[in-house]
Amino acid sequence: MTVSLVVVSHSAKLAEGVSELAGQMAHGKVAIAAAGGTAEGELGTSVERILEALRQVASPDGTLILLDLGSAVMAAEMAVEQFTQLQDQRVTISPAPLVEGAIVAAVESSIGNTLEEVADAANNAMLLPKLQS
Repeated sequence: MTVSLVVVSHSAKLAEGVSELAGQMAHGKVAIAAAGGTAEGELGTSVERILEALRQVASPDGTLILLDLGSAVMAAEMAVEQFTQLQDQRVTISPAPLVEGAIVAAVESSIGNTLEEVADAANNAMLLPKLQS
C-alpha cells in the first residue's frame, strides 16, 4: 500500500487535472481522488464530495489532502471528522501549494514513504524554484 491523496478544489476541472498530472508523475502507483466543486456542479467545495473521495482512496498508510484555497479547509476538516469517526485511518490536511504539493506528494508516496514524509515533502514544495535566477 501507499499513502493516498485527495485533491480538493473549488473547481471540479482543476481537481481532476491536478489529480491526473500527479497520477502520471507517480506512474499510477498512488490512489488519487479528485473532490472538486459542489454537488450541483458549481464552483465551491462539498463536504460530501471530500468524504466520498476519502472513502474511495482509503489506505492503511494514511491519506494526504491537498487544497486549492484556504476556504476549502473548513469543508475538508468536516469531512475528515466524519470519515475518521467511521474509519480507523490517518488523514492529514496539507498547507502545501496544490499543484507542486500534489506532484511531490504523489512521487514521494510512490516510492513508499510514510504519511509524515509525504506531507513534509509536499509542504517543502513551496520552496521549489520555478525560475532560475
